Amino acid sequence: MDKIQSDCPYPGCFFCVMKEANPSKRRASVLKFFRELPSQDDDGQVLPISGLWNTAMAHPNDPEFINLGIFECMAALIWKGLKNRRWLAHDQNIYIPYYAAHIIGSYTMNMEEFAERAVRAGVIPPLVELLRGRLTWVEQRVAVRALGHLATYPSTFPAVADHGEVLELAIQLASSSLEIVYSHFYQFVDRRLGYHCDLLTRGMGGVEMESRKAEEWASQLQCWSLQLINCFAFKPEFLHDICKADFLIKLPGMWGGLVNENSPAGVGLLRTICQSKVGRGHVANIPGTIDALCNIARSSDDWQYMAVDCLIWLVQDASTCHKVIDKVAPTLIDLANISTLGDYKRLGDTIVTVLQEFMQQSGNSRSTISAQTKAEIDELLRSKQSLKLEKSMPKEDLHIKQAAALVVKLEGNSLFSSGNIAGAAEKYSEALALCPMKSKKERVVLYSNRAQCYLLLQQPLAAISDATRALCLHSPVNRHAKSLWRRAQAYDMLGLAKESLLDAILFINECSQSNDPDLSLKQNKVPDYAERLVKKQMRAAWLFREAALKHGGVHCEGDASDAFGQEGDDSEWETASESDAENDAKGEADDETEWKNDGHREDFCEKS
Repeated sequence: MDKIQSDCPYPGCFFCVMKEANPSKRRASVLKFFRELPSQDDDGQVLPISGLWNTAMAHPNDPEFINLGIFECMAALIWKGLKNRRWLAHDQNIYIPYYAAHIIGSYTMNMEEFAERAVRAGVIPPLVELLRGRLTWVEQRVAVRALGHLATYPSTFPAVADHGEVLELAIQLASSSLEIVYSHFYQFVDRRLGYHCDLLTRGMGGVEMESRKAEEWASQLQCWSLQLINCFAFKPEFLHDICKADFLIKLPGMWGGLVNENSPAGVGLLRTICQSKVGRGHVANIPGTIDALCNIARSSDDWQYMAVDCLIWLVQDASTCHKVIDKVAPTLIDLANISTLGDYKRLGDTIVTVLQEFMQQSGNSRSTISAQTKAEIDELLRSKQSLKLEKSMPKEDLHIKQAAALVVKLEGNSLFSSGNIAGAAEKYSEALALCPMKSKKERVVLYSNRAQCYLLLQQPLAAISDATRALCLHSPVNRHAKSLWRRAQAYDMLGLAKESLLDAILFINECSQSNDPDLSLKQNKVPDYAERLVKKQMRAAWLFREAALKHGGVHCEGDASDAFGQEGDDSEWETASESDAENDAKGEADDETEWKNDGHREDFCEKS
């Protein structure tokens, strides 16, 4: 290609080509550039590729470069890097396969037509080679992203699926990606590949930023692998390969950390699997996966509705309902008063209908349900019937019931303040039985107060159940600060770090926006007890925790080092079962939640 600018050090410079004012000449020059670049060995080739990467990221729907052969060029460059290690090691060519795969992924992200052009250009075989790990995990990350986009479209999915190893490789990568990144990059600072560090930080960060970006990229590597698997999960013929017990039981834990809060992660794949009867059959046979789905369904994270979908479908399926009902029913009952969740409108009504239909269809086979589960479902159905009856009751009668519930609640507060925690819990139960179903605010308080009693009585499962019911009744849903805090403590008792962390963070957020003087953060300072719990759970839920344990420790920087490997302030964190139980028993009934200030308990049960 002729040199466009005399002062440019690189013959046929792409940037000079793009400055050509005549559109026809510019297109001809770009076409020639794409055709000739893979066969050239000149220095400085990474510069136009990185420029193309920026263009693809900024304008992924622009067809100009697609029409001029960018896919053919990128596929050839990846092949060149795989086959010619001398060229790959020269100058900065090591970056080129990464950028080339990233460009393919960006241009196929939104447009099925572009994806079809990419397949015809032969991009899939070199991407599969990168997926195999022929280079490093960094190139695997962009290869699985690109293949995931290509597998999304009906017209291009078969071309991806024709490479039979893609699904197996994606499953392996989803399962091992965190360990790969930890052991090949994060663990040993002095062994990190220079070009990996540059790619992660764009040359602008130090060791601490490299570590943080590695966590983000590891999360993306796992989540993009799950997205690729998800494309296969819609096809029944691939479910047998996906639904292996050891993989399904890991899926709920593939949540991607907090850096990928918009990804559906493992529960999103489980939701796809549960849309199929075959998939539901596999999931129902793994109790650990059902337990995890119940925890997610009760939690306050963005994927709650996906887990709820799975549980509802499992109960509606005649072939799986009796296998899961004893585990699933208590969770659905806790959620039966929820209104809107995600795309769901009147979700609580849907849950009640599903459980009612289950009971009707079970008929004589109810013996397969535990007596406790049957009693809980029956109680739920009675409560819904009571709500219907209340609509026809005189207002005076409702006011009498509400007043009676208030009297009993105050008796519960008094018992609690005197240290009779079990007696207080019983009074709150009596008050709930009296309180009209339509008095949602009062029922929120009663459930939340009883949850605190269960915490002190060392009954975390009951505390989670009541706190969840309070959160479902509250408007907006999942935003009752005191119930969030109580559930965070209960999850902590059970060792459910992620769930506890999410509730604790939401609790702090709610406090920062609250007008309640007991809740508002003084001088915007996070309470010490909440900060301690968040730090503890961030250590426990750290993305690389399992990998670090497997590889004998961790070597990292900044917060990550503090978050794992130094357990110093764990001993300072006290759950409600420890010193606070004694303080709570001595305290006076004042407010609904447990508060600490320099170790001193200030209030407890809500008066209003």
